[in-house]
Amino acid sequence: MHIDKHLTALVASHGPLVYGLIAVIIFSEVGLVVAPFLPGDSMLFAIGALCATDAMDLNIVLTLFPVAAILGDNFNRLMGVWFGHKAFSGKDGLFFNQKNLNKAHAFYEKHGPKAVTLCRFIPFFRTYIPFIAGMAEMKWRAFLPWSILGGAGWVFACTIAGYFFGNIPFIKNHFELVVLSIITISLIPIVVEFFKSRSKSQLMKADVVVD
Repeated sequence: MHIDKHLTALVASHGPLVYGLIAVIIFSEVGLVVAPFLPGDSMLFAIGALCATDAMDLNIVLTLFPVAAILGDNFNRLMGVWFGHKAFSGKDGLFFNQKNLNKAHAFYEKHGPKAVTLCRFIPFFRTYIPFIAGMAEMKWRAFLPWSILGGAGWVFACTIAGYFFGNIPFIKNHFELVVLSIITISLIPIVVEFFKSRSKSQLMKADVVVD
């Protein structure tokens, strides 16, 4: 909630080493399925605000951190491939069975690019989507360009937003509200898709009843 203050302290105490630390955090949040709780959007927003005051170098941020995000994404997918081979190679279980694998494969064949790109902007989802893409056997050549677009777009969008808006007095004094707002905005696509799916399901049921 007060990551802006923590980052300011880290920059003051560790100098250039903070770039490496943040790169590891970004890599871990999107690259390790056990670390979805790490800060992402709000941290990049705060970094943008620091860049506007020259406390951090915007050129380094916009070069190093997209690379960390893309590497994390692809490492996560690779772990999904490895885990998927292990999980689906034995007897069918409740979750890990051929039927679910076929469903996941069909989903990524149809919606893979959109999921990999857009879910990058949604907390938690950006951690699990590449892992599931690997389990669903989404090909690396199909995954990579959308991973690059999503990873670079995410870092640029959040950082530039912080650069231009992060030092507005109201935002600086109410950063916890900014964090909550960022999370809320990030979740809007999920809510929209949920209601679209629900409406479509209800229409299909109505058609069946009419028939």
